[in-house]
Amino acid sequence: MIVKLRRLAWWSWRQIAERAARAYVAGPGLADALRVCRALAGRGDAATICWWDGDGESPRRVADAYLAALRGLAGDSLNCYLSIKAPSLGFSHELLGELVETARPSNIGLHFDSLGPEGAERTWALIREAVGRGASAGCTLPARWRRSLSDVDQAVALGIRVRVVKGQWADPEGSDRDVRRNFLAVVESLAGRAGRVGIATHDPELARAALARLCAAGTPCELELLYGVPARAPIAIARAAGVPVRCYVPYGHAWLPYCLSQARQHPRILWWSIRDWLVGWRQTVHA
Repeated sequence: MIVKLRRLAWWSWRQIAERAARAYVAGPGLADALRVCRALAGRGDAATICWWDGDGESPRRVADAYLAALRGLAGDSLNCYLSIKAPSLGFSHELLGELVETARPSNIGLHFDSLGPEGAERTWALIREAVGRGASAGCTLPARWRRSLSDVDQAVALGIRVRVVKGQWADPEGSDRDVRRNFLAVVESLAGRAGRVGIATHDPELARAALARLCAAGTPCELELLYGVPARAPIAIARAAGVPVRCYVPYGHAWLPYCLSQARQHPRILWWSIRDWLVGWRQTVHA
């Protein structure tokens, strides 16, 4: 009986998760992501799109999805770049080469998302290669990692865009840090040095403080928000500061942020999903 109840509970959670997750991805296909980007452009905002691969997707399959996205962006006049995940590409230099050759003629940016710390060095190797091949590249610096302050120097030396995030993965050297304080420390290190900085947070006060530091230093910056997450307060802060807004738009069949694998480990996600579903939060593009 207990086993049957557990199966029933999991089946019920799956139905709720599927419904809740629809608000956090543009849809299953590239056309869905481009549709959202056009809507964002209609209100004067930029975007970055990323195909979220599921478990078991081959690096070749991931690269093909990225290539299709680059071709789609090349045929449109959107202010949008492509976010990519080096581990999903198997850290392949050959596949990266295909992406660079496709992106370069239209000068479409390739932004490297940050995933687990174990892949950081190999990701940076690909970033350096992309820059060496003439790509317009960007990196993501998680505030949770001690190494991010030194990675600022790499990013500045390469002349690439930087996105600052709190970060999902803990620092292997210890995670007892003040993330908000370190977020601002990374921003301070970038201020006056980086070519462009994206502040990726929905925390209004953190966004205000970070953007103020960059603006005071004359560093080009923007606020980056996750599609589907309520964003009225941070958007208002960016508008008041005269800072542009960019929206990170995932698409595909992977569910963000309420993926089922995380739900098994963290049951509280179930209650967050139910809350979102019942309250009916509106998507960022309609904020």
